[in-house]
Amino acid sequence: MTDRRSIAVVTAGLSEDASTTRLARAIAQAASDVVSRDGAPEPEVRLVNLRDVAHGITDAMLTGMAPAPVQDALDAVLTADALVAATPTYKASYSGLFKAFFDLFDEGALENLPTVVAATGGSPRHSLVLDTAMRPLMSYLKALTLPIGVYAATEDWADASLQSRIERAGAALAGMLGASAAGGDGAASGTGRSGAGRCGAGRPERTVVDEFTDVPNFEDLLASVQR
Repeated sequence: MTDRRSIAVVTAGLSEDASTTRLARAIAQAASDVVSRDGAPEPEVRLVNLRDVAHGITDAMLTGMAPAPVQDALDAVLTADALVAATPTYKASYSGLFKAFFDLFDEGALENLPTVVAATGGSPRHSLVLDTAMRPLMSYLKALTLPIGVYAATEDWADASLQSRIERAGAALAGMLGASAAGGDGAASGTGRSGAGRCGAGRPERTVVDEFTDVPNFEDLLASVQR
């Protein structure tokens, strides 16, 4: 039985119908279409909209403990087979919200995770944000960042070439999903938490850890005190 793959879509769009979110979802859908056309089950797309957990991300940075919605977002990325990471361009770089979320991951946390980077902006002049800002960040996390990224300026949404670039990036990501499926059967059938073992070829298996698992019950501690 073929194991269903998953694509995490992390978007730092700030509005409810942000162009950044539209772009990221379109890339993931393009990848899913290619995978399903090849006869494999359509990948599960897990949308991580950072707008919805912005306050929790700040809390996690200040306290060192991620609230449940933020932990769910982190887990969606850690257990995914591929990633689409998208941000609006601010001051010629990624947004603070985008950076803050990825600051919550340890170095190398995304090792060998096939990743497409994408960005939106008001001007084509900022298209180098993919290479000057996003790729170095993903490189630090050891993600397997694809050479093909997608930048969409405001004027690009009226240009048919944007869709072709989206489809090209999606096809490249689908190709990596196919490669990981061929090389990852052993990981999928091995030990580990359900869902966490579906790692691509060469990608270390990552188990999602509940940081409160070993916290003792305070009532039991008090009961154990001898008076």
